Amino acid sequence: MANLKVMIPLSTRAGVIKFAPVIKAMQADQVNFEPVIVVASQKYQQLHAVLNYFGLKPDFELNVDPVNERGKLDELSRLLHNLQTVVNAAQPDIMLTLGDTIVTLAASLSAFYCHLPVAHIEAGLRTFDKHEPFPDEMHRQLTDALTDLYFAPTEAAKENLLFEHQEETQIVVTGNPIVDVVQDEYDPKYASALLAGLPDHCRIILLTMGRIENTGLPMERVLRTMRDIVETNPDVELICPLPLDSQSFSLAEQLLANHQRIHLMPLMTLGDFINTAARSYLILTDSAGTVEEATVFHRPVLLLRQNTERPEALFAQTTKIVGTDPTSIQQAMFDLLNDKHLYRTMVSESADIFGDGHAAERIVAELKKRFIK
Repeated sequence: MANLKVMIPLSTRAGVIKFAPVIKAMQADQVNFEPVIVVASQKYQQLHAVLNYFGLKPDFELNVDPVNERGKLDELSRLLHNLQTVVNAAQPDIMLTLGDTIVTLAASLSAFYCHLPVAHIEAGLRTFDKHEPFPDEMHRQLTDALTDLYFAPTEAAKENLLFEHQEETQIVVTGNPIVDVVQDEYDPKYASALLAGLPDHCRIILLTMGRIENTGLPMERVLRTMRDIVETNPDVELICPLPLDSQSFSLAEQLLANHQRIHLMPLMTLGDFINTAARSYLILTDSAGTVEEATVFHRPVLLLRQNTERPEALFAQTTKIVGTDPTSIQQAMFDLLNDKHLYRTMVSESADIFGDGHAAERIVAELKKRFIK
């Protein structure tokens, strides 16, 4: 029996984190699986740091010029060309994609033209607004149009796919593998120099921002607002990890520097981030992945976006959309810092909104059942 050669394109730090338990499960079953890891990203340092964290090594690395130099259309064209070369060299049996990046779309198109089946993790997520988030929403819709096997993280995602007339027999609800990772990384005995240096009984606010549409003025508004909130709430400590080599870090240095209760720092390791988030009072983020992570350790989230493809968190009242408008952020923060009943409402007792920690094994088992004879 030949093993199944699965091509896995990676392009973001979050994508590596979510793919890691799936790749590990395949590597543990070498009789049946041969994962082929392809890295295609401009953020090589960030991506390789998390690959090293999980002990993963790429089989291929694509050379793609930064998008700000050439633009999305040229980036897509170059990705298609380079992925075609990798497909010819690796001769995979299936393309396994995840999420909504331009690399996800390019990999799905490449597989389609090469007559390879496509399996899509996080299939069925929708805002139903093709311009928000841009261009992610159309990347995921187009990828699902090319997909043969849908790994939907939730029942709501499955319903979206059925609404779009996808075959129910090709949809498997698995949960999201980010939950697998959070459960593995969470340490109830975790300690760090950062947390040890904070006052007893302080309330930690964790702030993360990374989306392109929030760079510049939107981030400036958020940072100024958060500084005001820290200054008017003496028991609040703000922790803000950002990429050290980014313009965002430089902006944050200007606006958040020289404050005893504001802790600006480079991106944390995954374990440090998850365990710090788990000990936070609440989280402000523009990351959908962080929304999912926060449900596992029951922390309220204020989402710095206009909408979300994870409405389950809104229905469960664990997440509130505030965008980047200072007034909306200030009001939501005031409510959560002063209204104990509201805070308890957002601290969901359900940790399985986005899965039970067994998504990776379900994904690998389904691939084995369908493609390995």
